[in-house]
Amino acid sequence: MSQLSSLEDLGTAANVAQAQPDAPVHVQKLDKFGRAYATGKRKDAVARVWVKPGSGKIVVNDKDYTAYFARPVLQMVLRQPIVASERDGQFDIIATVAGGGLSGQAGAVRHGISKALTYYEPALRAVLKKGGFLTRDSRTVERKKYGKAKARRSFQFSKR
Repeated sequence: MSQLSSLEDLGTAANVAQAQPDAPVHVQKLDKFGRAYATGKRKDAVARVWVKPGSGKIVVNDKDYTAYFARPVLQMVLRQPIVASERDGQFDIIATVAGGGLSGQAGAVRHGISKALTYYEPALRAVLKKGGFLTRDSRTVERKKYGKAKARRSFQFSKR
């Protein structure tokens, strides 16, 4: 450590210490087939998602996403990151999802698509981050406690 001999030296030393490192640089991450892979999670559902350039076909568990997620709301949830990043019809998406119910699975696939898009095209990260698609929704079912009917519900009280 160097010796400080005057107040000017102290000022320059403080400025050097405050210099912040550069922001992390996000690079493209592709497998040997030119696909970006990501894992998405929501509640108890886990989705494995692959994104590659194509015609905009979305396949979930070997079915078209409209057949797998019959409810229009779930289809909309699934397509949110693609629409927000203005990449509709540019990528083929293949997803396998397991665990949880349909709404949790749709959220998991959405999370996976968002992460995979940022791995394929790092410039999309700002748009997807702003939309909240890269944040894993950590809300899960509360565990059942002993002495209770459910997590919080008590058994019916009777005076006699």
